[in-house]
Amino acid sequence: MDATVPGVRPAPDPKKQMSTFITIFTFVLAMFILFDQDLRHWLGTIVGYVFEPTVGFGGSMPVVTLFLTGIIMTAATILVRHFFTDYVGQAESQKIVNAFNKEFQKARLENNKYKIKKLTEEQPKIMKKSMEMSTTQMKLMPLTMLVVIPIFAWLSVWIGTLGTAAVVDVPWASNVDLNALNVFPNWVLLYSLISIPFGQILGRALRYVQFRKRLRTIEAQAI
Repeated sequence: MDATVPGVRPAPDPKKQMSTFITIFTFVLAMFILFDQDLRHWLGTIVGYVFEPTVGFGGSMPVVTLFLTGIIMTAATILVRHFFTDYVGQAESQKIVNAFNKEFQKARLENNKYKIKKLTEEQPKIMKKSMEMSTTQMKLMPLTMLVVIPIFAWLSVWIGTLGTAAVVDVPWASNVDLNALNVFPNWVLLYSLISIPFGQILGRALRYVQFRKRLRTIEAQAI
């Protein structure tokens, strides 16, 4: 029977089901590693065979280690998103969605029933574009989590073994214990303070390069 006949549900998309399963599995794995100390220690020890001799510095410079690790992890996750995301197409879709919402709101304020009817008929297409943007980000999340989880596991294990070396001075405070809790452990806060600005700068730079490349392509086609 034709799947388009009313009352007949379309067959599930195997690729979409697999993507959903991988996303859920990755989140479950992240939760296990977060709350299971033995599993986190095991994973952190394995990752440490690579990170300890390269950026560990024997535990003598924990702030530098956090800085370098933050750059490595942020660069890896941003690059994954960059190569699998069409920023130009994403911007075009966002522009269409924003313009549609603006027109719909205007029609409601004017009580333009004809325009509301026409826009309502187009709404499923616009919602599909919005969902596509969200779906793309969700599909990339398992890939980025596969980078983030092992590195955080190693940092958790590594900083826990520093002892007195985990007490550091930062520009805004002295004798900060990286293991102490302040909503989150201080090392997580310091790590975020390093990685988030770097991620913003790198992400914007890569998007700029991609937009410039697309613009040059359009200009070449127009000649």
